[in-house]
Amino acid sequence: MRHLRLMHILLLLLLAGGTKAQTIRLSAGASGKQFDGIGAVNGGGATSVLLKDYPEPQRSQIMDMVYKPMFGASVSAILVEVPGDGNSTQGSMPSHSHYQGDHNYLRGYMWWVMQEAKRRNSALALDATAWSAPAWVGNYWSDNMVDYYVDWLQGLRTVHGLELDALGCHNEKGWNADFAKHLRKAMNENGFRDVKLHGFGNWGDSKMDFLKRMQEDRELRDALDAICAHTFSEIQLTPEERRMAESMGKPIWNSEDHVYLPGFDCLISIVRCFNQNYIVSGATRVINWYDIGATYPLEPYSKEPPMLIAQEPWSGHYYIREALWGYAHYGQFTSVGWKYIDDGCLNLPGGGSMVTMRDPQTGDFSIIAETKGAKKPQKIKIEMADDLAAGKLCVWHSDSLQQFVRLKDITPKNRCFSITLKPNAVYSISTTTGQQKGSFDNIPLSRPFPIPYEDNFEQYENPSEWGYLPHYLADLIGCYSLTPDPSAKGKGTCIQQVVGSHTLSWAPEWHHYTIIGDAGWQDYEISADIYLNPGDEAGVMGRLCDVGSGYGIWAKGYYLKMDDRGKVSLILSRGKRNQKELIGDKEQQAIILARKDVEVGGEYTLAEAVAGNVSALEWHNLKLRFMGDQITGYVDGIEVVQATSDHYGKGMAGLIAPLKEHRVSTPYFDNLKIMPIGRTQATQTVVPQIPPLYPLASNGREALLRNENKTHWY
Repeated sequence: MRHLRLMHILLLLLLAGGTKAQTIRLSAGASGKQFDGIGAVNGGGATSVLLKDYPEPQRSQIMDMVYKPMFGASVSAILVEVPGDGNSTQGSMPSHSHYQGDHNYLRGYMWWVMQEAKRRNSALALDATAWSAPAWVGNYWSDNMVDYYVDWLQGLRTVHGLELDALGCHNEKGWNADFAKHLRKAMNENGFRDVKLHGFGNWGDSKMDFLKRMQEDRELRDALDAICAHTFSEIQLTPEERRMAESMGKPIWNSEDHVYLPGFDCLISIVRCFNQNYIVSGATRVINWYDIGATYPLEPYSKEPPMLIAQEPWSGHYYIREALWGYAHYGQFTSVGWKYIDDGCLNLPGGGSMVTMRDPQTGDFSIIAETKGAKKPQKIKIEMADDLAAGKLCVWHSDSLQQFVRLKDITPKNRCFSITLKPNAVYSISTTTGQQKGSFDNIPLSRPFPIPYEDNFEQYENPSEWGYLPHYLADLIGCYSLTPDPSAKGKGTCIQQVVGSHTLSWAPEWHHYTIIGDAGWQDYEISADIYLNPGDEAGVMGRLCDVGSGYGIWAKGYYLKMDDRGKVSLILSRGKRNQKELIGDKEQQAIILARKDVEVGGEYTLAEAVAGNVSALEWHNLKLRFMGDQITGYVDGIEVVQATSDHYGKGMAGLIAPLKEHRVSTPYFDNLKIMPIGRTQATQTVVPQIPPLYPLASNGREALLRNENKTHWY
């Protein structure tokens, strides 16, 4: 092995020897913009929905790998979603204001994510924008939306003690000059003058169309502190667009880029993305979607592009993707406030690119280079001016075989050094110190979701400590929230789907539903007690094998629903599309098939019946049983419907609040139970203790929110 390694080194030297070194002179006096950070989105979907349920120490380890400086990814910026109850790719997150006048700043886990990230790195830049919003907002560009943002900022400050650094106008919904002006004015008047406003967060060929309006409209120009758009790696700024932005003195930010690739290709492409964003488009902050893949594997984009996969809170298992070390090649060698050295930011003649930055306080500098697509080694010679640090340089390297490995240090001679860059590799060369490839021992082994599984929701003594979210449920749209039992005899806790209106979703809607379990389950029973308000429907779901592409959340599987008059329906969702099976008359069928804003599918009634002694405002048990191709529905233990269907043979379980005549149901659920039968074997996973998200909530914050703001506690 050693002999082969020596031969490999000699071959590289021979190949490099025939190529003249490219000389690059670096000087701190050279022009260059301020670096505003690299990082990742948390959100744009319920991307951390399972992270909240991890035990310790694994939950802290995961956050360390992404946000702890000089350890793992060591990102310098995070952009979070301002939750709005609506689907925004993988799922939805609960709003702090379900309806106008409602204020609760402990709902959900996003506050916790920001707290934990900032606790690890006080210099971390906090950025945010909204993908969706509750129905009461009216539209994305309304003054109600202005109020919604300002209210969220106030909750972040007063309850969680955090200050946002920047806020985006919206995610991928066009642009509106008046909205930006009104939002800037409201932020200034409410004590958020220091929060930078960026716009407009669009993608596609027309994403920078607002630049001409900015040049003509001084008020708009003054309102926006930074110009942003998405995916410069796919559609770069034109030279004219870059000149227009820079002529107004505005930094250019990429508020969402995408690198959807496997393995090492993702790592090197992330570095290339960061480099090219500055070299071509002049972007000084680049945020990739997204950071931690803590969703069920069934959900879209669950394994690519995150830097770390955490899909098993019941076992504590997680693993790191190569992608994480692509962020580390930037994050452990740069800091917000450094300056680019433009003479050291270029595409390499032999393939690849490099970017150079310096610390204006110390003179330290870092070079980050990638050679994706290069055909042979290439030698570069670096000459350093007197205004740069001249000490020893560390060299960190990644290729397809090893990631983030420290090589031999370089000692410059006469303020000059040379290095040979291998093809398809990444290098970070720096005068800074302290870098490390962080890791943790004894990560728990992967285990299947525990079955039998039961939750009566009585373990959540103080629901606000958990963000009002029960363990392991992942909402696709709407909000399944911990709440008191609504019945006259109610003394305990249950859950309710609390969003009673269509949201302003980023993507097309479907029924409001939540999922749980294992996609490999075949034969099992899912049951839950349901409590229906007048006009409501509620159901249990099973054999869910698809939850949509991200832009649309139609499920593939089955569900059993019941209304407040006892009508029970067994539904196949997104099965074979034929006219005989489609629900509704021919005109309704034609509308469904012609619509282009939703994914093609359908809902097909397999069986219907009426259960006796059922009415609103009382508890009943609903159970759906799968055994081979026999599917049976029960109400209060009595069989009411049965059908034979082999369309879907396995999948996850869930709860559903169906849409009914353009109305969203808000039913209650209790005593969720999933039992294995037939081919599905029981597992013996011991569910670990889960620490609360907001353990101080019981010391007065919940009372403050509930009483002073006169809001519901869920």
